[in-house]
Amino acid sequence: MSLKHVTTALAAAGAALILYVGLSYLFAPQATAPDFGVPTWPRQEGTAFLAVKGVRDVATGLVILALLLTGHRRALGWAMAAIVFVPVGDMVIVLNSGGPAGTAYGVHGVTALAVAVTAALLLRERPVRPARPARLPADTAPPAGAAPSRVPSA
Repeated sequence: MSLKHVTTALAAAGAALILYVGLSYLFAPQATAPDFGVPTWPRQEGTAFLAVKGVRDVATGLVILALLLTGHRRALGWAMAAIVFVPVGDMVIVLNSGGPAGTAYGVHGVTALAVAVTAALLLRERPVRPARPARLPADTAPPAGAAPSRVPSA
């Protein structure tokens, strides 16, 4: 399997997972929030903050998909490198809020690592250059059987 296939699969899986998480926060925020890792989360009037996280995650997934589907692989690599900040920030928030270290490192830390590896692999890819036809030197005779060139006579 080529590097391009691996990075495409990683980016697509990352987009699908973050879209799922974002939609979960939009459609079932109270059921999804405890999995984030912070000991308390907004209830009743405060659930709008969970929707903010959902919208952020959906937008992140859509950016990844848009760059992947349009073939802008280098831009996708840089975008994913920037996106690493999100799970790292989430990990720090969980740790600073007294949440479980296992969730901080096991969910957010592993996510940050996976996104960083995907970004590094994407940025390591080299574009495939189309093969150029070989040029014959000007003083080389055409191949046998080739039509003679027509040069106007003076």
